[in-house]
Amino acid sequence: MSNPPNFIVFTDLDGTLLDHSNYSYKAASDALHTLHESNIPLILASSKTAVEISSIRAELGFDNCPAIVENGAGILPAGPLNIKSLDRTPYRKLIKIINDAPAELRCFYEGFSDWTADKISKVTGLPFEDATKSSQRQFSEPGLWKGDAETREQFVEYLNSCGVSYRHGGRFMTLSFGANKGIRVGEIINTYSNPQSRPLSLALGDAPNDVEMIQATDFGVIIPNAHGNQIPRLNGEETGKISRAQHAGPVGWNVSVLQFLNSPPTHQSKI
Repeated sequence: MSNPPNFIVFTDLDGTLLDHSNYSYKAASDALHTLHESNIPLILASSKTAVEISSIRAELGFDNCPAIVENGAGILPAGPLNIKSLDRTPYRKLIKIINDAPAELRCFYEGFSDWTADKISKVTGLPFEDATKSSQRQFSEPGLWKGDAETREQFVEYLNSCGVSYRHGGRFMTLSFGANKGIRVGEIINTYSNPQSRPLSLALGDAPNDVEMIQATDFGVIIPNAHGNQIPRLNGEETGKISRAQHAGPVGWNVSVLQFLNSPPTHQSKI
């Protein structure tokens, strides 16, 4: 890229840019407008699938930017999404490994591939249409573990032997071939850089699965999590590299992004 942007912003969605209760980004309108007017890339980074995140990205007006999907398991390129062209090869390979697990272990794991869209809707609370989009996976498999800790450890050992890793969030045991939001951040920053210039980067998130992303950028902002799944104190908070917003959701997001654009933090501060 011959003329990299001066800034680049990475953001989680639910509970960060999107309000936890109604999924609205209205309170962040001022900062979003400034990003548009200044041609600053906004990189969405979420556990959502490419199908889910592409419609949000288009609504926000950032179709010209890549996005990080399925918690960093993959990247959605810039541009309109052609659903028919989605490469689901990694997902099919992952499901085969899961299904080939010893029967006495496989019986305890129920993933999205085992469920209908209606079941996914009931388990996740997503509307049926959104549950359908969530089922169109490319890189990772969320699921529920029904066994005890000992059998789960055996299942994980089997998965690791096949090159599969897992993250256990607040509810789901999500399986993939590795990578996380932080790794993808580095890859995307490189695409916006050249030997003479590298954009200053900011990441915003509210949950533990955002930690790698927040630590991978020049500056990070921890958005308060109203549901109690808090990010512990991180290295960098004492220097101001990482700060904590005073308000949750898009309200805190709006203030933090505007402050970053107007006066990038260089010392300990509380955005």
